[in-house]
Amino acid sequence: MKTLHTPLAVMALAALTLLGACQDKPEPVAAAPLPIIQNKQLRYPAGHPQLPLLVSTAATKAQSIQIDLPAKLVWNEEKTQRVYPAFAGRVTRISADVGQTVKAGQVLAELASPEFGAAQADTSRAQADATLAKLALQRQRELFEAGVVARKDLEQAEAEAARSQAEVARAQARTSLYGSGTGVNMQLGLRSDMAGVVVERNLNPGQEVRPDSAATPLFVVSDPSVLWVSIDAQEGDLKDLRPGAKVSLNVANGPEQSMTATISAVTDQIDPSTRTIKIRATVANPQRWLKNEMLAKVRYQRQVDNSIEVPASAVFLRGNQHYVFVQSQAGVFEPRDVKVAYEGAQRVLLSEGLQEGEQVVSQNGLLLARELRIAQEAAHAAEPSKP
Repeated sequence: MKTLHTPLAVMALAALTLLGACQDKPEPVAAAPLPIIQNKQLRYPAGHPQLPLLVSTAATKAQSIQIDLPAKLVWNEEKTQRVYPAFAGRVTRISADVGQTVKAGQVLAELASPEFGAAQADTSRAQADATLAKLALQRQRELFEAGVVARKDLEQAEAEAARSQAEVARAQARTSLYGSGTGVNMQLGLRSDMAGVVVERNLNPGQEVRPDSAATPLFVVSDPSVLWVSIDAQEGDLKDLRPGAKVSLNVANGPEQSMTATISAVTDQIDPSTRTIKIRATVANPQRWLKNEMLAKVRYQRQVDNSIEVPASAVFLRGNQHYVFVQSQAGVFEPRDVKVAYEGAQRVLLSEGLQEGEQVVSQNGLLLARELRIAQEAAHAAEPSKP
């Protein structure tokens, strides 16, 4: 059986297809109206979908602000000695180890040193020469009194005796500086000149050491009960961080309670690479929880003289001028220039341009800045061109 395609049937089929296509097409969605510029204010219509994104925060008055500065714990250099070899030699005995308490003058290690033996031999030779010169002087004096020799010979003997005594004093002072008495034994003792704790040891038995290659000290003796705190400060911190000022010291994974450090010295120069000023403080460490080279954070309260505090996310920079967005009423935002007194990672202090209680945009301010620029360009394009 054949199907007849009449013109009327074809037209009906096309009409049904067109009707179905029209029914599947989605309804057009009305675009949100754009904000407008009016009296230098950006105005959003009520119910605009971007308004919930623009979160505002009230500006508050601040009397002081908490300042955190990076710091590092180091040995107290006033109570620290680094022991280096004065002569080349080989380590024969080590009598002190890390963590051991030592007294002033205690031998930490001994070296077999031919160079030190030569210094000891010089001392013995100087003593022998001095003895001979003393005998020669005594003989010349007796001959002079007997009228056998001239005064010139006596004076020459006296000068020679004086020179020999000076040489003995020099040689003895050199060997006595390193703990040697009389005799030649080539045993050089490495001594600590101060009482403390051995905090570092960098030698082993049988090791050969030389003064010209000892970049690292063989021993470091220090008093770990008092440490120095090296603080990296900014120029604005100098007013508060003066010698005698107290700061709070916090160490990660250290004691739960913060410790008090006292500022002891402030350098007179700025580091050209980091633009920071080195400040030194001292902190008591009776329990020896704090360690050398431990990173820390120093905290103090800076007086700010009634500044206005806002979140750091609310402040923007245009060229060299800071500004914020102030919400005067619902849906109305105004850019306002401000002067920054202190800029921290979380909070910013303003000295001019904002009053306490005013609402500033603290979230999605970049979106607001973009919308402001678009509205300004649209308003400028809509202005009639001047002849």
